[in-house]
Amino acid sequence: MKIDRRSFLSFVIGGAAGTALTPLPWKLTDDLSIWSQNWPWTPVPPTGEVTFVHSACTLCPGGCGITVRKINDRAVKIEGMKDHPVNHGGICILGASGLQLLYGPSRVKSPLQRVGNRGEGKWKKVSWDNALSQVVTRLGELRGAGKPHSVACVSGSDRGTVPGLLNRFLTVYGSPNFILPPSIKDTYELTLFLMQGDQAEAGFDVESADYIVSFGSGIIEGWGSPVRMFKAHSRLKLAGGKLIQIEPRLSTTAAKADQWIPITPGTEAALALGMAHVIIRESLYRSDFIATHAFGFEDWTDPQGKPQKGFKTLVMESYSPEKVSGITGIDGNRISALARNFARASRPLAICGRGQGDTPGSIGEFMAVHALNALVGNLNRKGGVWAVPEPDYIDWPDVEMDQAASAGIQKGRVDEAESNRYPDTRYLLNRFVENVLSAKPYPVEMLLVSEANPLYTEPDTQQVKAALDKIPFIVSFSSYMDETAQYADLILPNHTYLERYEDVAHPTGFTRPIITLARPVVSPRFDTRHLGDVTLQMAKGLGGPVSAAFPWKTYESCLEATLGTRLDTLLREGYWVDRGFTAPASRRFHTASSKFEFMVPNQQGEGGLRPDYRPVQPVGEAAAFPLVLIPYDSMRLANGGIGDPPFLIKTVEDTVLKGKEVFVEVNPKTAAALGLSEGKPARLATPKGQARVRVHLYDGIMPGVVALPRGLGHTAYDEYLSGKGVNFNALIGPVPDPSTGLNAAWGIRASLRRA
Repeated sequence: MKIDRRSFLSFVIGGAAGTALTPLPWKLTDDLSIWSQNWPWTPVPPTGEVTFVHSACTLCPGGCGITVRKINDRAVKIEGMKDHPVNHGGICILGASGLQLLYGPSRVKSPLQRVGNRGEGKWKKVSWDNALSQVVTRLGELRGAGKPHSVACVSGSDRGTVPGLLNRFLTVYGSPNFILPPSIKDTYELTLFLMQGDQAEAGFDVESADYIVSFGSGIIEGWGSPVRMFKAHSRLKLAGGKLIQIEPRLSTTAAKADQWIPITPGTEAALALGMAHVIIRESLYRSDFIATHAFGFEDWTDPQGKPQKGFKTLVMESYSPEKVSGITGIDGNRISALARNFARASRPLAICGRGQGDTPGSIGEFMAVHALNALVGNLNRKGGVWAVPEPDYIDWPDVEMDQAASAGIQKGRVDEAESNRYPDTRYLLNRFVENVLSAKPYPVEMLLVSEANPLYTEPDTQQVKAALDKIPFIVSFSSYMDETAQYADLILPNHTYLERYEDVAHPTGFTRPIITLARPVVSPRFDTRHLGDVTLQMAKGLGGPVSAAFPWKTYESCLEATLGTRLDTLLREGYWVDRGFTAPASRRFHTASSKFEFMVPNQQGEGGLRPDYRPVQPVGEAAAFPLVLIPYDSMRLANGGIGDPPFLIKTVEDTVLKGKEVFVEVNPKTAAALGLSEGKPARLATPKGQARVRVHLYDGIMPGVVALPRGLGHTAYDEYLSGKGVNFNALIGPVPDPSTGLNAAWGIRASLRRA
């Protein structure tokens, strides 16, 4: 079936669909209507035919289905898609504001070429032929000079056909440098691989759990699929289940939890091991599972005859509740009670990944938390953690590599992922930035950026900017004038998510393979092009084996061929879900021992990966920086590749942002010791930077800890977002996990003084 405008419209489904699950109150809606009357670009549709279009929201990794209401060819409202398996008709506040990203002033309307200094904002319009010619010429020159490996791509995702085409392009061109921004998905994938031997993503059956222990996961702040988690939390409450939230700050999730347990930042792994100590000491674990299907729980002797300590010995020797209390600041009796309640629940579930899950965290923390799920036997079972296989519907022919491509691939990755140093880590954007600065193992000559904004989202933005300055040619495919696009040499704007076809596969944390089809709700409004088509055009321009690897004439024909028999279901229903999928047998593992591995030996059976369970120490000296600064997330502040639309920024409370000034949360005891009071200006400093802030006294944060919101401090987009507050990433730097290279930092040492 040809996916064109005519056939697309034939599948439009009429009738109202979905309910809006959003914290946006009706009074605020009235305020927004009044506030927005002065916007010249506010859509005012004429009276006309009402239709509804099913599509997918791509503004976060949640993968929600949406239904867009139209009047004639004008989109006027976004709702959640009724009966979609992920969001079941709900929609978050960011998704509901998506029309402002379609009709707003931050759109890049045509290809642009930089004419001033980088970041200066001086551009000239160029034709698509001119822009593509520049890109293809530069690519051809680098490949001809034997340097295809010097090209890199930062993509917002590696799921679906569009990222697949980009990755395929780099491979046949001769570059190994396809890189993703980090998230908890990276660390959870590693955890499942190391402990279970599964090449899979972690799915969380939160709907069936009856006792959830969350190590800082912002269930109400947008962790995983936001709407799904909202609904799961409500279901948990109605069923009489319990949510225990462990974090240094009383977040919205902590406020809605049955119990909030404040913890010293960075000590979550120690707490998980302290809980394990109690569960083992009191024989509350699943002894049948441990005895038959676990390796490394007890001490063992490797093939060389060397004794190795097991998980049981480790936690019993070093992680008693009394010792853990001194590390975490949590009373030992409380740790014991938490462990008992967790182990005695019918369907307990332990999760981690702080805030919205945009920071990968340390492998020690994730393995310690996952060990709790193993101790109670809740792996691949109802209410537990599932190993969900990676999407397998993209079955393209293998590319034929010529000598130039083979030589380039063998140069290795700039970010050191999948290297001898970090063999199991797939992407390391923080290492990429550091190595670009040092030109090791080789200089990067060209960077492609798709659906990502690393100049805003990555820690230590000054270092990221310095790294970009080292790259001679940067091409952005952004639909919006974000910070990275603003710093590019050439912008080839993609259609927005409401103007294009795209397969959206496997939302974060979902328990079954699922694909949602994004469809064009309206015709492209400006002189933009689908990134899938642009990738095909770049390949055809290079010719030879690069062109031969892309047999499709258009992206739509590629999508149609790739989806195959799933296409009819996707066009009819809006999504395809593998209804026959069930979690793998809980006693089947693909490790070297064919068992769940509490301790991961190397191939010779010796003690191999021994994650560092010690607390993650924030950067900085305590003498100069006596406080610890942590971020916090909010559904009202988008902090990923997309910035807040105007409707969303209007909803931010005046205790977070007032005018253009952001508030730092400070415990009253800490403020008193520093001579600070409510609303007064202060100077916040870290080893990475400093900023002017205002003080907000908040009892819900631990003494000695201060907090800033993520999602503010933009220097790009439009007048409604730019210049408001401080970018938290400008004040923090990465702390690489020694085992994986992933950034383990959540906070940084800081000082706060009266301004």
